[in-house]
Formats: sequence, structure tokens, C-alpha cells
Amino acid sequence: MTFGWIDAILASAICGFARILTGVRARWQGSAPVAGPRVYYANHASHADFVLVWACLPRDLRERTHPVAGLDYWNRDPFRRFAANRLFGSVLIDRNSKTRKEDPIRQMATTLEGGDALIVLPEGTRNTSDARLLPFKSGIYHLAVACPEVEFVPVWIENLSRVMPKGQFVPVPLLCTITIGPPLKIRASEDKATFVARTREALLNLAPAEG
Repeated sequence: MTFGWIDAILASAICGFARILTGVRARWQGSAPVAGPRVYYANHASHADFVLVWACLPRDLRERTHPVAGLDYWNRDPFRRFAANRLFGSVLIDRNSKTRKEDPIRQMATTLEGGDALIVLPEGTRNTSDARLLPFKSGIYHLAVACPEVEFVPVWIENLSRVMPKGQFVPVPLLCTITIGPPLKIRASEDKATFVARTREALLNLAPAEG
């Protein structure tokens, strides 16, 4: 994706602000920041999750990495539309099957087939429970079937929900850590339940020990 120079400046400013606000540290474990079609999938605790993952990528990769986000949220007002479309280059998904005009899996697959990467949040909704990770939606499996050669890279975001608690506007001074793990691909003839369980387990393996 080619940014205008104003868009590029604003995008860099948002990345810098996000890193300063959260004190984020990115740890690549068994993976490396390389160009090409990839799916970075992360746990979901706040609306800032994909912004932080995006901000931790090198600039040349950010320009070709597209967050997948809900059209209903990011299309609510001009500011959000500008941020989603012009700054983040988001793939906006209509989550309402009754009003949907495009197939979400085809939207995402088209981006990957064009050589770009995606950031997805397979829990589908913010996790406000005591569970470390909600069950994954089946979309991650259907995307893997549509693009079987694409790598799926787990990304665990630690502390962001505590840095920016729901309903609070002043961040809490805690360090946020992002751990990017080894990539995986769908296996030949792998069924939905097995692939979803395997991707979910790979993400949980990156989480720090409890207690």
C-alpha cells in the first residue's frame, strides 16, 4: 500500500504515541519480521490491540500489513473512517450477515493473494472475562483453507488491558509486552476443530505463566 506523505507522517506519529503510551516491548521468538503474505493473530482485550501489533512492526512491513476490523465500529464517524482506511489500511468486515455485501473470507484472502499481511483477532470480541483466551471463531480456519500456503503467526499481548482499562482515559504506567511466536500453516486434510485448537494453543503457549 502507498501512503500519501501526510498519511505516512500521521501513521508514524500514532505508532510513536502508542509505543510511548504503553512502553511496549516486542519480542520475536521463533519468528522474524519478514515481508509477504502472513496472518498475525492476537488475543483481544481492547480496541487498541491491532494498533499496538501494527506499531511494533518495522515501517516497511506496516505499510503492507492490514488490520482486520469491524465495519460497524470503524465506520461510525469521519475520524474512525479516516484512521481505518487512510492510516491503518484496514480490511473492514461487515459482521452482520444480513447486511453484508462481501464475503469476509474472500476480502481477507484477496489481501493475502496480493502479497500483503493481515492482523486478525480470532476471539471475535474483547475478552472481559477471567479466562485467558476466549474460544476462537471459525473464520481463522476458513481463511487458512482459502490460503493454505500462508503462515499464521501467534502474537500474545500482555498487560494492554491493564495499561488502558475499559472506560478509563488516563493510562496506568505499566509496561506492555508483545510476544510473536513461531509461524504455523494448516496441514493437509486438517479439520476445523484440530486447526482451531492448534492455533489457539500456539497463542496460549506465548502467555506468561500464571501465579
